[in-house]
Amino acid sequence: MIVVKVGGSEGIDLDAVCQDVAVLVKEGRELVLVHGGSHETNLLAEKLGHPPRFVTSVSGYTSRFTDRETLEIFEMVYCGKINKQVVEKLQSLGVNAVGLSGLDGRLLEGRRKESIRIREGGKRRVLHGDYTGTVERANTALLRLLLDNGYLPVVTPPAISYESEGINVDGDRAAAAIAQALGASDLVILSNVPGLLRHFPDETTLIPHIQRARIEEAMAFAEGRMRKKVLGAIEALEAGVGRVIFADGRIEAPIRAALAGRGTVIA
Repeated sequence: MIVVKVGGSEGIDLDAVCQDVAVLVKEGRELVLVHGGSHETNLLAEKLGHPPRFVTSVSGYTSRFTDRETLEIFEMVYCGKINKQVVEKLQSLGVNAVGLSGLDGRLLEGRRKESIRIREGGKRRVLHGDYTGTVERANTALLRLLLDNGYLPVVTPPAISYESEGINVDGDRAAAAIAQALGASDLVILSNVPGLLRHFPDETTLIPHIQRARIEEAMAFAEGRMRKKVLGAIEALEAGVGRVIFADGRIEAPIRAALAGRGTVIA
């Protein structure tokens, strides 16, 4: 079982990712694809007059502040535009893909954080009215139903809270939760860099391998969004996932390249 997370940053070659998925599926590999859509969401939010607001938590993680209007924009892009684009691409390649958000069938469940503590201007603040959370449970029965009947799940945030509200969740950590629930051998996280860089953004400083036992040390090199990816990797490995690979989503055959060891392999 392979779980692939493809980010939503500018520069990622979604066509190449889908072509690679099609090759792997035709080879008989079992796979779940998880995707993001942050860049497109930012563009639409600007056009709709509700620009994105990014905040840094007191623990140092950067995320999108998600009020109800932002959540609705998020759903338009992730669940509507990008999810269906990916399904369409895969169908054209002969893959019987099914697009799902974490809301559908309670695929991804977690607890909503109604308020968050942030650092802003050197001070600590509490923001209320937030619709974010963390995936705590993946509906493996639904995923297995699809996989066992020849469908490829294409999954996107948001998730659903225990009170049945939509919640914005980190896609990398959602993919880690799915990989954990399905007992995946590999979790491949594709983004617009070749892997974890010792000196971001210098791509010549790629760290090719990290021992599983030393993964937490990688936080010293993780910048910005990469911190959430490393956190997802830690959670997946602690839950028994075989390998986590941070790899380049801008190249041809990106998934097979990652499985062959191109990128940052954590095992």
